[in-house]
Amino acid sequence: MASIASRNETLDPVAAYDRIAPDYARISSERQPYLDAVERLVIARIPRGRRSLLDVGGGNGSRAARIAAAAGLNETVLLEPSARMRQGCPPDATVWAMRAEDLGSREGSFDVITCLWNVLGHVSPAASRVEVLRQFARLISPKGRIFIDVNHRYNARHYGALKTAARFLRDLGSRAGANGDVRVAWTVGGEPCATIGHVFTHREFAGLCQAAGLRIEARFVIDYASGERRRWSFAGNLTYILRRSPPEEPGRLQRSPHQSAG
Repeated sequence: MASIASRNETLDPVAAYDRIAPDYARISSERQPYLDAVERLVIARIPRGRRSLLDVGGGNGSRAARIAAAAGLNETVLLEPSARMRQGCPPDATVWAMRAEDLGSREGSFDVITCLWNVLGHVSPAASRVEVLRQFARLISPKGRIFIDVNHRYNARHYGALKTAARFLRDLGSRAGANGDVRVAWTVGGEPCATIGHVFTHREFAGLCQAAGLRIEARFVIDYASGERRRWSFAGNLTYILRRSPPEEPGRLQRSPHQSAG
């Protein structure tokens, strides 16, 4: 039996994914409709003629392989810091065994960058999230696309109306993102495994993009349970398509971060 101390332990995100790796397929299956919906959206929105993909938080590479095959991409690089998650990668896969925060040490150019299932939420603090996005802007090709989905702090359909309202009221007097850190927990082998994640508002994410030199080309709201596309932001998580900001318009956004609290 685990001790009280180990039961309450909060792990570094990479250590947490090392621990859940053997059970990751089951954990993923619990959100399969959502994950499939995001994957389909990414595939549908990759412009024709693109060739290369960088998948940040690539896991065992299966998701990147499906996206690459469907979109006709013939060069794939997986970034995955968890050694146990990497064990599932094909032996011939190109893998960068590093954290997203260390992307500044790499060179390259990619037509597509994916960072899916709130991987960005495991990067901390906010300054590091900006730096990761800035590296995406550096590595994406001039006409490339970046696809990111994040857990939405005001997803009332998932978190419940009362909890979401309390979060909204608490955030009114705080800087964007100040209250977004949450404890993320799974059960693996009958024992808890927890780490810290971050849940985002649209205003916060738009501000991060602006600081990183990226612009929002499109935003989609996807139900976390069913995978259905929703009209209102409080009904799902947020998926973004980003592009590098034009040099003459640094940080130009599709929508001002002050136009939407969600």
